[in-house]
Amino acid sequence: MRVLIVEDEPNLGQQLKNTLEGAGYAIDLAVDGEEGLFLGQTESYDAIVLDLGLPEIDGLTVLDRWRKEGRTTPVLVLTARDSWSDKVAGLDAGADDYVAKPFQTEELIARLRALIRRASGNASSELTAGDVRLDTRSGKVTRAGEPVKLTAQEYKLLSYLLHHKGKVVSRTELIEHIYDQDFDRDSNTIEVFVTRIRKKLGQDVITTIRGLGYSLEDPDA
Repeated sequence: MRVLIVEDEPNLGQQLKNTLEGAGYAIDLAVDGEEGLFLGQTESYDAIVLDLGLPEIDGLTVLDRWRKEGRTTPVLVLTARDSWSDKVAGLDAGADDYVAKPFQTEELIARLRALIRRASGNASSELTAGDVRLDTRSGKVTRAGEPVKLTAQEYKLLSYLLHHKGKVVSRTELIEHIYDQDFDRDSNTIEVFVTRIRKKLGQDVITTIRGLGYSLEDPDA
């Protein structure tokens, strides 16, 4: 899952970036509203963390412009602790949730997980396909109850396919959502990760749709 953070406080922005990367997300960090607006318009994200008090262009204006352009990416806004008016304004502008500063990073991560799940139509924190289970809270993957160890990139790819179970996902879409902006993106690595996942979880867990991409479905679907 790929997340954009728009935060002008350097320490907080870097802390969020490091924490979310540690939780398995690909992160882009923008330090003002202008850069954040541009990235939100030109890159693909599974969720956005948006501070409202930004230089150049304030967060409410950025959010309002995204929504007026028809961009539906889930947005979690960061607000001042006692500013109920900011919370109301953010929700009215199209935010999906908010966290008040100061906050615990565990809460922010949990809210992000929930936003991403809901956006892809998944209510549970456990994603399944047949006997394969991925727990988004713990980051653990099992097959038939037995733990399976995946690398960070294998986990990201499997997680994205499980979030979009039953849909055909192109290589380009996978690249856009499992790598951050600065990563040297190579579509050939997707095939390598798919091959590794099949070796660990079974050859039939991911289906190649020739010329289109990959699909992951329940065996009895």
